Amino acid sequence: MYCSLSAVCDRGLRGLVVPLLFGILGVLVLAGQQPVQATAFVEDVMFTARSDGEGYVVRVRTPDTIRAYGMPRSVGEHQIEWVLYNTALADSYQKSAPKGPVQEYTATAQRGHLILRFRLDPDRPVTAQAYRDGASNDLLLNLAYSEAGQRTVADAGGSSQSSNVIQQVSTGETNSDGASRAARERWKLDTVVIDPGHGGKDPGAVANGLHEKDIVLGVAHKLGDYIENRLDVDVVYTRKDDRFIPLEERGHMANKAGAKLFISLHVNAARAHAADGTETYFLGPSKSEAAEKVMERENSVIKYEENTEKYEDYDEQALVRQTLTQSAYMRQSEKLASLVQTQFEDRVQRDNRGVHQAGFYVLWSASMPSVLVELGFLTNPQEARFLNSDRGQTLLASGVFRAVRDYKQVYEKGIYRSE
Repeated sequence: MYCSLSAVCDRGLRGLVVPLLFGILGVLVLAGQQPVQATAFVEDVMFTARSDGEGYVVRVRTPDTIRAYGMPRSVGEHQIEWVLYNTALADSYQKSAPKGPVQEYTATAQRGHLILRFRLDPDRPVTAQAYRDGASNDLLLNLAYSEAGQRTVADAGGSSQSSNVIQQVSTGETNSDGASRAARERWKLDTVVIDPGHGGKDPGAVANGLHEKDIVLGVAHKLGDYIENRLDVDVVYTRKDDRFIPLEERGHMANKAGAKLFISLHVNAARAHAADGTETYFLGPSKSEAAEKVMERENSVIKYEENTEKYEDYDEQALVRQTLTQSAYMRQSEKLASLVQTQFEDRVQRDNRGVHQAGFYVLWSASMPSVLVELGFLTNPQEARFLNSDRGQTLLASGVFRAVRDYKQVYEKGIYRSE
């Protein structure tokens, strides 16, 4: 009788103790007492002013996919914390200087997670939002300057309940229908800005009785119609008629529109009348004399602007910094440029002069994947006739449209790949 009762009691104790032990273990793990293996590594933390002047973007550069991260939260007066789970600093990491509203920051590894803490300028309150870069593995922290009286991370007083920042973990997988829809909407390729080069008092290239500004405007309207009607994507034009728009302003227009792509259309010119074919550029240091000449010609139109001093900071060193800061955009810009050239060669039967990079002012201020397309040579009599014809403009617009369509498919498939 005693043994039987003892066995029952023993089984009862085990039934209580075992779940209790697992419960304690779970609490310890959740409390961070159990180190985890880092699966992603941060190479750099970079600070870039928003093109609209309304804040800064903190870019966490990583070659890996950070599977989970917390939203920024207030941890004291004028301080925010951002946790990147299962993440560590790469061996190559070197701390860069803070900029904008960030006065100081730390990156601390703690039990397999990376904790970023930012001390903010008390005179520049911000709202903070974290999200994935749609064009790379990087994470972005948008620090938007807030208006007086608006709730901010800086004035949240350390209470997660009083902050307007969502306190949740984003895994890149579907946590809820609402979160999934929000992610899709954020990264949907929904707006494209088309920039017909030159215009108004700036005719662009002039040859064979034709003006560049007129050719590119015709192609722009055809391209916009294709994109709007066949892709259900909004199109914004930097100009719809014959008017002059400063180069820097064109990129700012794209930023204000929240565009996912910026396409600047141009036609080429050369002393040799036999020169023909198409080429597409993205922003970066010139790697050939020919690319340098195209850049100089396109950039020279600042002579029509009233204030050219603003371009004095657009030097080679600044271009290198810009290229590093927007490396994800550069990669996507190059992909789009390659798609455009493939379409021109295969569909429009134009000579393919390749994809190049150069420091075009018109691309500098656009905070998104951007390309400058040279549709052909106006100085070549035969090509000039093609460029001026309805058939030629239709085919060229169709080629660029198909490149945008293919880019959109790959872009959105990449955004949704983990959902």
